[in-house]
Amino acid sequence: MKNRTSRNSGFTLVEIMIVVAIIGLLAAIAIPNFVRARTTSQKNACINNLRQIDGAIQQWALETKSGSAATVSYGAIKDYLKNSVICPSGGTTFGDSYTISTVAVKPLCQKVGIAQQTDATKAHILPVDTTS
Repeated sequence: MKNRTSRNSGFTLVEIMIVVAIIGLLAAIAIPNFVRARTTSQKNACINNLRQIDGAIQQWALETKSGSAATVSYGAIKDYLKNSVICPSGGTTFGDSYTISTVAVKPLCQKVGIAQQTDATKAHILPVDTTS
């Protein structure tokens, strides 16, 4: 029996270049969407953390019968929080992630710059309470 090898088998350089170009095009489309999805999920997680902090502040104020002008610290509300609350956009501790002051003032995220606070799509801000 003769062992034949054919030079016609395999891929040509043009075929390989087309496959690489298609993969590059798909990556160029997909990567910005992944980055946007990650940013959006971090923003939503941060806003949910802000809701949890605000709820803890309000619960602390009710239990201690504090007024809306009462000053709040992390030490006072940490027992009302389920777990450690940090901003997923780069926070390492509660103190460098969020700012709390009084019962009436909503907590703020420190990890989003001032320029981004004016852009509602990037801001980590609690929405205004709605009453009906």
